[in-house]
Amino acid sequence: MSFIYKQIIVIRTDLKMSTGKSIVQGAHASILASEKTKRLMPDTWRAWFSEGQRKIVCKVQSKEELFRIKADVERLNVPCEIVADAGLTELEPGTITALGIGPALETTIDPVTRTLKLM
Repeated sequence: MSFIYKQIIVIRTDLKMSTGKSIVQGAHASILASEKTKRLMPDTWRAWFSEGQRKIVCKVQSKEELFRIKADVERLNVPCEIVADAGLTELEPGTITALGIGPALETTIDPVTRTLKLM
């Protein structure tokens, strides 16, 4: 199957979160960005959903890198959402853990995300 839409989930690895914690933060990022896209770009969201909701999980080494990517994505007018942890388990409340990007056309977000390392 050929995909033209995707969602990118970016996780901070400098926090040394457990595997389970990282997965949950990625899930939060995915849902938050998906809901924002559904609200702002419903046709894009429906197309992505219909073709199988492709998601790519990448990693960064710092909060600064995460916010740089967010700013670059926002310049492309792609919906995105930052995840701030509630602080109930491993992290302090408000710790920035992840970024959800899109879904969006692959050709739109690849210039910003294609150099990110896979998780």
